[in-house]
Amino acid sequence: MTGATREQRSTGNGRFRRFLERLSTSEEDLRSEELRQEAAGRGCARISDCADRDMVRVTGTLRTVTLRPRAGVPTLEAELFDGSAALDVIWLGRRAIAGIEPGRKLIVWGRITKNRGRPVMFNPKYELRPLGQE
Repeated sequence: MTGATREQRSTGNGRFRRFLERLSTSEEDLRSEELRQEAAGRGCARISDCADRDMVRVTGTLRTVTLRPRAGVPTLEAELFDGSAALDVIWLGRRAIAGIEPGRKLIVWGRITKNRGRPVMFNPKYELRPLGQE
């Protein structure tokens, strides 16, 4: 025997098991888990847990940002991903917003609705996360 207790050996095995799981997990899965942990750490709801008509505060990373007119009105649309699901964030009457760009992290809060089965938030209040924390 090496002198290590059974508890110490099992703790070492747990670390090794987690190390092997990290090696076999895809980069996208690792990033999704990191985003879910960030959301929980900031006291934000997970997008996948939000129901229609809920007032929520969520955080994540912008995947896409596009300008898409709706009924002749300029509309800035972004897809926010928090590791659990995606949320379409739509600002009506805006062509651009400084700092709203793909890859940027932000916190948004407002009322969620469903549009064609996808969660959507129109004209939310938002907070850009500092660039140094990304």
